[in-house]
Amino acid sequence: MHIADGVLPAYLWISGNVFSGTLALWTLSKKTNAEDIPYISLVTAAVFVASLLHVPIGPVSAHFILNGLAGITLGILSFPAIVVALTLQAVLFQFGGFTTIGINAVIMGVPALAAWGIFRAGQKTHIKHKLGIFAALAGGIAIALGTLLFSLCLLMAGKGFQNVVPLAVISHLPIMVIEAVVCFFFAEYVGKVKPELLEISLGKEFYS
Repeated sequence: MHIADGVLPAYLWISGNVFSGTLALWTLSKKTNAEDIPYISLVTAAVFVASLLHVPIGPVSAHFILNGLAGITLGILSFPAIVVALTLQAVLFQFGGFTTIGINAVIMGVPALAAWGIFRAGQKTHIKHKLGIFAALAGGIAIALGTLLFSLCLLMAGKGFQNVVPLAVISHLPIMVIEAVVCFFFAEYVGKVKPELLEISLGKEFYS
């Protein structure tokens, strides 16, 4: 779900960089805790590694993303974590491009924030296995929303990329299912053995 350099018109990738930089700074200003840095780094590393396992599809690629998992574990901090992961991928492996870091962060990071909202709202219900159920919904919807944003960017890039959109959508359907399942079992397991790992996302009031 990375878009490479040279694919998008200048106005689009510049806007993406400005928006992502502003949103990353805003999220960091809202919640920063030195004690959380090791855990945030671990999740960032997971996103970094997962996104490197990709299958090229023309100028784009399909790969595991874990933005839903980032959302349910890091909450609002999932966005700057994804920005860091994308920047490291571009610097260390030239993967995804430098000019498109911002727009790729929008494609992956905004769905992570949406996943956080879904997961957090779900915990206010009284549904059995609500941790796993809403984590799965969050994980699946994060991929679906990311694919939608990804497709819109390609369509805005010009007619030459219209044929890539259906292939990109189809290739991400199994990823959506797999990541939903991963999020389900992760949340269920963590909720039983170490629920404090979800405090960044859900807040201490959920475990008081």
